[in-house]
Amino acid sequence: MKQTRISPQIVQVTHFGLVNCFLVDEPDGLTLVDTGIKGCGRAIHRAAAATNRPLRRVLLTHSHADHVGALDQVTNVVSGMEVAIGRREVRLLEGDMGLEPGEPTDKIRGSFVKLQTVPSILLDEGDRYGSLEVIFTPGHTPGHLALLDPRSGTILAGDAVASIGGLRVVGDCSKLFPLPNFGTWHKATALNSARKIADLRPVNLAMGHGKPLLGNATEGLREAIRHAEQSYAGK
Repeated sequence: MKQTRISPQIVQVTHFGLVNCFLVDEPDGLTLVDTGIKGCGRAIHRAAAATNRPLRRVLLTHSHADHVGALDQVTNVVSGMEVAIGRREVRLLEGDMGLEPGEPTDKIRGSFVKLQTVPSILLDEGDRYGSLEVIFTPGHTPGHLALLDPRSGTILAGDAVASIGGLRVVGDCSKLFPLPNFGTWHKATALNSARKIADLRPVNLAMGHGKPLLGNATEGLREAIRHAEQSYAGK
């Protein structure tokens, strides 16, 4: 487990060098953003304990197994913990892979796991969850969320982008780390969501897989968008 300071309020916790989750400091304790894969719960609780702040709640960017796999393990340690996820995304967490009217008719991809924990808070575009502002960023999954912390201009992008092998929009990831491509539902929608994030001009950009961009992250994200646009143009 590796810990990286993203901002004064956010610590990235990296498991196995590949999977990131985040501890976000709030006045009453910590919000955990994503949980990593099954078995990561103990490391998350160690990282939280090292801050001397209580772990209060969990916020899930989306329902793939590498982001929710340790949810039961995390919540079983702290009774009554609040769990939040996007209103559209909760259907996938419950095993419902059906599409909603108006969504692109492409197959929902990626690995999903059955969990006992039931989210108690459903989030929509523009909601605030503690200090975090909710950004609806579908594409990787139909209900994917990114999160803006306006205190530092940091966006936690989930799997809207990945940076292993270079920052890329999911669906256009490097051959060094193609797994997010295989799990992406609709590439054109993912590209539009990346543009939406770039329009917010993040100072820092952190994601589910790879190293963060710290300071002036917007230009790096725009370059990733240009790469995806060129890649898709040839198909």
